[in-house]
Amino acid sequence: MEKIALDVVALTDSESHPGNFALILEERPVGRRLPIIIGKAEAQAIAMALENMQPQRPLTHDLFKQTLEALQATLEEVFIYKLKDSRFYAQLQLKNMSEEVIIIEARSSDAVALSVRFACPIYTTSEILDAAGFVSDSIAVVDKKGPFSDYPLAELEALLAKLLAKEDYQSAARIRDVIERKKNKK
Repeated sequence: MEKIALDVVALTDSESHPGNFALILEERPVGRRLPIIIGKAEAQAIAMALENMQPQRPLTHDLFKQTLEALQATLEEVFIYKLKDSRFYAQLQLKNMSEEVIIIEARSSDAVALSVRFACPIYTTSEILDAAGFVSDSIAVVDKKGPFSDYPLAELEALLAKLLAKEDYQSAARIRDVIERKKNKK
């Protein structure tokens, strides 16, 4: 079974499940998107990690990360491996100090919250993307691979203009941040 890499691209209010949030993961290279409905607490945990916000006291996911680090274990990857009855199933692949691989079952929202803290990859299968994914035309970049930071500045600016025209402000903010980082490096 081939694993397909995903990136976190958006976190927004869920229209289909009021009071919850939609976590949007996107296939690399830019392609199909996978929406996962998550709760408010998990959305907050993911958003805080994405924005590099440090709470005064550790949140549950921060505590789990600190515990793994104290045990000299690392989170190597997150794998969203199953979709059953509209529910996603995920696994954490850990490596301990003896280099042993340990697989732990997790909710997909918790797995993603940890992945952003560890900066580890997120994967799924083509079957899951076929069943629950959708193709988004909000990002019209084709035949590109790798992170947006590798894209030329002119392409990023063109992409930002397209996203703003489509009112996809969350994706636009992400591209704007990449552009600012590229300009600050010069």
